[in-house]
Amino acid sequence: MLFFILKRLLVTFLVVAVTSVIAFLLVHMSGDPAAAMAGEGASASDIAAVRELFGFDRPLILQYLDWIGRLLQGDFGRSYYLRMDVVDVLAEHVPVTATLGVLALTFALALSIPLGVLAALRPNTVIDRISLWLAVAGQALPSFLFALGLMYLFGVYLRWLPISGDSTWAHFIMPSVALGYYATPAIMRLTRSGMLDVMQADHVRTARAYGLTPWRVVVRHGLRHAIVPVVSLAAVQLGFMLGGSIVIETIFSLKGIGHLAWESIQRADIEVIQAILLLIAVAYAILTLVADLLNAALDPRIRIS
Repeated sequence: MLFFILKRLLVTFLVVAVTSVIAFLLVHMSGDPAAAMAGEGASASDIAAVRELFGFDRPLILQYLDWIGRLLQGDFGRSYYLRMDVVDVLAEHVPVTATLGVLALTFALALSIPLGVLAALRPNTVIDRISLWLAVAGQALPSFLFALGLMYLFGVYLRWLPISGDSTWAHFIMPSVALGYYATPAIMRLTRSGMLDVMQADHVRTARAYGLTPWRVVVRHGLRHAIVPVVSLAAVQLGFMLGGSIVIETIFSLKGIGHLAWESIQRADIEVIQAILLLIAVAYAILTLVADLLNAALDPRIRIS
């Protein structure tokens, strides 16, 4: 198990290192950052002054090494537009997106796993058809349209929930449902297919022959093995929610990192953009690492192989 953990840690480090290079190059090669920061009406001399002031005239490799060196010291730079340290800017927005992502994934798992299990235990029944209908609706319905529907029904018509802001827990209910419902179909289908395969396995038939209760057979001998790929998918979905929640955050006026990224791109706030890209990449890598470790704990064959 120790060798497996060390190997996964090494892979995670390499992924983060490569991603940091890609994030840095994407920001600096998508256009002239000095021209973007100087503004549309800036003259050539103004752009040259900005380029020299912020060191954009140096070779990219030196700029990257300087950026990485500052990151290793805990210095994420300073926002050119907000005149604040990037760490302080992220500290204001990351908790909002993290809360939204965790709640959205919790909703998706709470809805999709029971439906997937029930659909597998009762194939070609009403429950199976309802699960299939929910999966198709979740894939076909755009997240922004679903979010607007929730906003109108529960916020405008019924007036049960607030429609904007992030000051209380009630503000996160509709955004979490709107964001989590998008991840529900994939998790539900994977759970259903996994349970269908596992319930036909020899060890499940043996457990039934020993007279174990149906609940114990389903949960301990069925779901435990079927949920292994679901863990990996859930980690990927959570990473997607953290990085791709800009639409939901904009609709519900949540000041998360998705909204911050959009504003930073409009302002050409280079340091903030680079920090957000690296933060999302690190989140993906860590979530994947955690998923691999959980899968190895659930299924010994993974760590043995």
